[in-house]
Amino acid sequence: MGNSLRSSSVSTSNKEAISLPIDTIFKLPSPLPSWPSGGDFASGEIDLGGLRVRQVSSFNKVWSTYEGGPDNLGATVFEPSEVPDGFSIFGCYAQPNNQPLFGWVLVGKDDSGDILKKPTDYTLVWTSESLKISQTTQAYFWLPTPPDGYVAVGLVITTSSDKPSLDKIQCVRTDFSDECETDNWIWAQGTVRSDNGINFYGLRPQSRGTQAQAVSVGTFIIQDHDSSLSLSCLKNNNFPSSSMPNLKQIEALFEAYSPFIYFHPKEIYLPSSVNWYFNNGALLYTKGEESNPVPIEPDGSNLPQGGSYWLDLPVDEDSKEKVRKGDLASSEVYLHVKPMFGSTFTDIAMWIFYPFNGHTTAKLGLLDISLGHIGQHVGDWEHLTLRISNFDGVLYKVYFGQHSSGTWIDTSTVEFHTGNKIVAYSALSGHPFYSKPGLVLQGGGDIGLRNYTAKSEIFMDTGGGFSIVSAENLVPTVVEPPWLNYDREWGPVTVTKVGDEVNRLENLLSGDLKPSIEKVVNLLPNEVYEVKGPLGPKMKSSWNGDER
Repeated sequence: MGNSLRSSSVSTSNKEAISLPIDTIFKLPSPLPSWPSGGDFASGEIDLGGLRVRQVSSFNKVWSTYEGGPDNLGATVFEPSEVPDGFSIFGCYAQPNNQPLFGWVLVGKDDSGDILKKPTDYTLVWTSESLKISQTTQAYFWLPTPPDGYVAVGLVITTSSDKPSLDKIQCVRTDFSDECETDNWIWAQGTVRSDNGINFYGLRPQSRGTQAQAVSVGTFIIQDHDSSLSLSCLKNNNFPSSSMPNLKQIEALFEAYSPFIYFHPKEIYLPSSVNWYFNNGALLYTKGEESNPVPIEPDGSNLPQGGSYWLDLPVDEDSKEKVRKGDLASSEVYLHVKPMFGSTFTDIAMWIFYPFNGHTTAKLGLLDISLGHIGQHVGDWEHLTLRISNFDGVLYKVYFGQHSSGTWIDTSTVEFHTGNKIVAYSALSGHPFYSKPGLVLQGGGDIGLRNYTAKSEIFMDTGGGFSIVSAENLVPTVVEPPWLNYDREWGPVTVTKVGDEVNRLENLLSGDLKPSIEKVVNLLPNEVYEVKGPLGPKMKSSWNGDER
């Protein structure tokens, strides 16, 4: 990118008196506990193999604009402050103004003497000096020019057209760097991402997962429609790292943040423990021997791997109805603990099992229409993921799983129940998780699938019943239960004849609404269309990777 990103507008205005959410610094509702001792978790510093890094969350404001971006409230750019002695800045931080300030950037200290080097020059990639939009002052965005064999991992922002000092920032040797990609959208002059103008984006490692060494720096980038990424992430060359939490620390983390789940007051298909499901008549079927299903051992030890198998409800109608409704009293959540961003973060994926997924309801204009058997299937796995910093144990993000996709939500915008325990809402019948109560319409306009959540007297405090079923850094201390490695379907081969249901519904509707039914059905998750039932947690792509 070069000066082609310079604004062509002609005026600047100032509205520093505006009060915005970002003017408030977010803090968790309760102070952090003293985490159990052991290893380097929550020590404040992580060694990447000769490059020590710390997470800084104290900032000085450099520049704000009060228009454009999410909710048309603008964005603010910050420079890290209170940098520890001997540590160097990698770049600045930026955030939309529509939520409280809650972010971080890494700073680094070179133990070897040649991992970090100052840039040789700067390139002005964009300036707001003539931006016709409300802003605090004019700002200049500089890309460091790294020495040969080094890369830049962040931008420098100034309020003067003079180039920054070469001592302002440090570049990183290429063997301590990794590729990155754009993450959350921060700002553009309009209220949506710009196809032709500039956009501010957060950055994240391109390679993410349990074996990935790439480390997020917390910096951001400016892009236009034809520019390529010019910044990198860091790389942990001391991987796997002792910064991951031990067993007692994991238990303490989950007890501190464990979600409080509200079920809809009309929910009849509740979760249960896997053992309760097996003990109450769930059956293992084999292709070709459908007339001779086999009871499942309480721990799933007779579940096979490979072959043509699937699970189903009991044959007896009374038992089938009982199991279909689940058993909240027995339910527990199953925790998968995994390193993320080169072991600088810990993801605690919290899986919850429902014996049955109920029918889907469609919204067609003013009408709510039950889709009959569409959406129903045996065996339903849903999950939430807590993303926790290994520098200090702070919860930074929560992933709300929604069928085959989901949404990351910043901790600063979630609801809390008591202390630092977050609140999640399980939608009626289909059980996707959302961060707020109310109606979420999956679709467009006034046509789509209803996902309705609400507070009720039906709830689950996940901190009261959880099992750590897998943790890559704690083998063999944590032993995976046999059922976790069952790699076939948790529901019968044929879920429903979708075409027949669509035809039935179309015959019940007037001509104007018939095309809407097919549009709605196309929004249903893959489990409905596939002849195979849903797979278990360990077979999901997110098990060894990131959530998206």
